[in-house]
Order: sequence, then structure tokens, then C-alpha cells
Amino acid sequence: MPDRIVSASAADGSFSIVAGITTVLVRETYARHQLSLTASAALGRLLTGAALLGASLKGRERMTLQVAGDGPLRGLVADVALQAPDVIGARGYARRPDIEIPLNDRNKFDVGAAVGKGFLHVTRSFEVGQPYVGIVPLRSGEIGEDIAGYLAHSQQIPSVVALGVLANRDGIKASGGAIAQVLPGADEAVLEKLERVAGAMPPVTRQIDEGAAPEDLVRALAGDVPLRAVHEYEVQFACRCTRERVEVALLGLGRDELRKIVIEQPRTEAVCEFCKKRYVVTSDELQHLIDRLEGRVPG
Repeated sequence: MPDRIVSASAADGSFSIVAGITTVLVRETYARHQLSLTASAALGRLLTGAALLGASLKGRERMTLQVAGDGPLRGLVADVALQAPDVIGARGYARRPDIEIPLNDRNKFDVGAAVGKGFLHVTRSFEVGQPYVGIVPLRSGEIGEDIAGYLAHSQQIPSVVALGVLANRDGIKASGGAIAQVLPGADEAVLEKLERVAGAMPPVTRQIDEGAAPEDLVRALAGDVPLRAVHEYEVQFACRCTRERVEVALLGLGRDELRKIVIEQPRTEAVCEFCKKRYVVTSDELQHLIDRLEGRVPG
């Protein structure tokens, strides 16, 4: 079954919920990047949170979440965009994908220790105009609390965020999450009730592992409040790297650096950080790029 995200809102207009399953997405990322289990938990949570926030994108907008921490992971990046009106494409990477640390005192992945102290950067890029950038200090490094902190301080949206990745030595068993946001004009008690319900319900990964669908996660978090469905999305791994973008990056090195590469090696390789696809560029192709920089051939 493909990964799915469902959004819904309370019939009384007090809150909205977006919830989804990202097991296939995180499983593919785990395999492409050969992630450790701790890195899988950290990056999987960030990818899930980004995908859930991606349900608010329109048109050719894009959102990038970057965790810059001083822990051994050295940082995480997740990037989402709409592939189609009902399809969210996501990709991401960990700067130190092989880092593994002991479980915490609750026998859980110690994502907070792996991430460390630092900042969450959220960039929302639009089809036209300047991107919007929000930067907030990490609350705990556990990702869910940090995204809630961003929504509260940069967006002024009180939220409850539940994200999780269930993994073992055999790989990724389940991944998903939910974000509930209090809507303008709602009573302050709404957030308190959402927090109580979230604290009492089973972990989202346990629910998913036991067969829960995104609709079930929405209902579990909403409690007894009547809902109206808003939208449904498919989530898939999607990378935007192309050979043309590799050439642009190489052109950015400048003529002298490209000449040095041509002299020292018959070909060079560029590897996409997000999908690990390798692009081989021969010395003849590099020479062609040098000629472009010197204006001897059209760009």
C-alpha cells in the first residue's frame, strides 16, 4: 500500500488535524542512505513532519526543514513539494547517516542526544517572490517537539505534534505521525484537550504497526469531536536532481577549478545528497563546460 496523508478539521472549526503513514518513504530513505537505526528514527521523524506540513503547500511551493544540531548526526534535511495536486514528494538526508548511539533510559532511540542542541530552519519557497524563512531553537532535538515549537513561535499556531519511527535490525517496521493545530478564535482549552488525548493514546507507530490507517490516527487524536474530511494525499519519495543541475553546480566551481579537474582525472563523479544517484562527467564534458564559461560555445 502506498503512503497516505489525510487532513480533516473539527466540525466546530476549533482545530485541524493532518495525519499520515510514511513507512514506504522512510524505508526507501533508509535503504538509499544506509542509515543507522538512530539516524533512521531522526530523519524519519523529520521526513514525516515535513510531509505532514507539505499538505498545506499549493502549486509549485516547496518546503525545506533543516535541523542544525551539535550532536553526532551533525544535522538533518527534509524537503517536500507537490508532485501533483494530490501527491506529496519528499526526500531527505542525514549528514552523518551511520551514527549509532545507545537507547535512552526509556529503551527508545535517543534522537535528542543524536541531534543535540541547535536550531530548526524552515524555508518555504514560492513560485514567485522571496522565500519565507523561519528559525527557532530546538526544544529537545526529538523533532516532534521542535516542529511544534516552530509552529507556535514562527507561525503563531498552537499545535500538538506526534511523530514516530518503529525500526529494528530487520529495517523499518512503521513510520508516521499526526499534527493537530488550533484554529484562530478557538478556546485555549482546545489545545489542553488535544494534549491530553495525545498523551493518553498509544504511540502512532504502534497504531500503524497494528494496522491503523491515516483516518484512524485522525480519529484517535480528535477524540469524540465530530470531524469533516478535507483532503487526501499520496506520499512518495521524489528527488529533483538532474544532470542539468549537476552541470550548473560544476559551472559554479569556476574555470580554474574545472581545468584542474580535467588535468588530474579523466572523469569526475557527482553524487546527489538526497537520493544518492551518481552522475559521471567525462573530461571532454568538463572541457565543454569550460568552453561555455569562456563563451566559446552557447550556454
